[in-house]
Amino acid sequence: MISNQESLKLSPFMAIYDIVVPKDNMLRQINELVDFNFIVEELKSKYCLDNGRNAVSPIRMFKYLLLKSIYDLSDVDLVERSKYDMSFKYFLDMAPEDPVINPSSLTKFRKLRLQDVGLLDMLIGKTVEIALEKDIINSKTIIVDATHTKARYNQKTPKEFLQEKSKNVRKAVYQIDESMKEKFPSKPTSNEVKDEVDYSRKVIELVEMQPQIASIPAVKEKLNVLKEVVEDYEERLNYSSDPDARVGHKSADSSFFGFKTHIAMNDERIITAAVVTTGEKSDGKYLKELVEKSKATGLEVKSVVGDTAYSEKENIQFAKKEEFQLISKLNPIITQGGRAKEDEFEFNKDAGMYICKAGHMAIRKARTNKKNVGKNQRQTYYFDIEKCKVCPFREGCYTEGSKSKTYSVTIKSTEHTEHETFQNSDEFKELARSRYKIEAKNSELKNGHGYDTASSAGLLGMEIQGATTIFAVNLKRILTLLKEKE
Repeated sequence: MISNQESLKLSPFMAIYDIVVPKDNMLRQINELVDFNFIVEELKSKYCLDNGRNAVSPIRMFKYLLLKSIYDLSDVDLVERSKYDMSFKYFLDMAPEDPVINPSSLTKFRKLRLQDVGLLDMLIGKTVEIALEKDIINSKTIIVDATHTKARYNQKTPKEFLQEKSKNVRKAVYQIDESMKEKFPSKPTSNEVKDEVDYSRKVIELVEMQPQIASIPAVKEKLNVLKEVVEDYEERLNYSSDPDARVGHKSADSSFFGFKTHIAMNDERIITAAVVTTGEKSDGKYLKELVEKSKATGLEVKSVVGDTAYSEKENIQFAKKEEFQLISKLNPIITQGGRAKEDEFEFNKDAGMYICKAGHMAIRKARTNKKNVGKNQRQTYYFDIEKCKVCPFREGCYTEGSKSKTYSVTIKSTEHTEHETFQNSDEFKELARSRYKIEAKNSELKNGHGYDTASSAGLLGMEIQGATTIFAVNLKRILTLLKEKE
């Protein structure tokens, strides 16, 4: 059951907050900036309103997730810190002596309460609403880009992943007490994941029996990660990798296994829209959605800045229809005219290669047809024939017995002449200079808030992580802008 109103216990110790949480404390400022009652309105359908015992307030549970994003903590370390950090307790609307939640409650909250609520759009919309109310948004330009996030379990087997995490614990322990090497159990010699799980449990048990070592932060953090991984494995029984993660390409020679977050940000560096996808998705395909979501928050969009991935023919047509300037340099490969099977092959601008619908990237490319002989040149992409032979989508794509599989596109030098003229103008060049801002924002998300690696498995978990992280980053930016305005 959810109570209709957030109530704070009367406590003789409340005055402590006035002493230990100063007015310029970021968490105090966020509490004063945001009316979090909108969380109750959005989530009330997920709770029973008149039956059962009172649940922990959804506002408090949401604030726990927000703290997790701001400070990049595991569930266990987050709850542990909330026991003694008075700024955390103040932010969570707790009395100083109040007990904290069990860390497992956060997992349940994410799974049971946050599904199907459109959290990402809701939280971004709320921060833009606050920024508009505070009159700190003046620009009519948005900058678009995509940032990648590695899956928590990457491409390691469950056994390799468990081995890595248990090894991290042992290394941290050895730095404190080398004599512990003799006490750890023998490593399993079989390839059975179950044996590795059992070994990990023994490592956890042994370290926890040494409280003087287990309580040291460097050991404790690694131990908590190992415990979470073991729990995750036990819950899913057979964990090979994140079922929703996919291979994406950062360049022709480097790839990642995980997710992409497609982001729109205005000139004031407030994120105005985001779409979380699996890692193989093409950046340019999400421009329309990012523009529409940004407009839905109440923003006026007159220009959109992006790299060459966004200069697809469809995007140029969309910009013309919606009457905004598209500041995206043309690429002779991406912006070619009509081509066959457009829905089956997508261009990856980072790798400079086409990717088929099975997610396989071409292994090489070559130009065909000579210049100036009356025919358009074509760029031909060659795929790994061994992968094609066993591909589940081979029917209608790969001809049995063929010695090669290629995909060709026409390079049309006269295509998009209007846009080409525009991109050579001073106005285009001036607007394009702002693109660096979103690269800095992506770096902030990854390096300051742990967005380089997914904190849980699955696309839903990634969307929740994206929603709370972007909400936190936007609130911090709003506070900075308000301070500059004073």
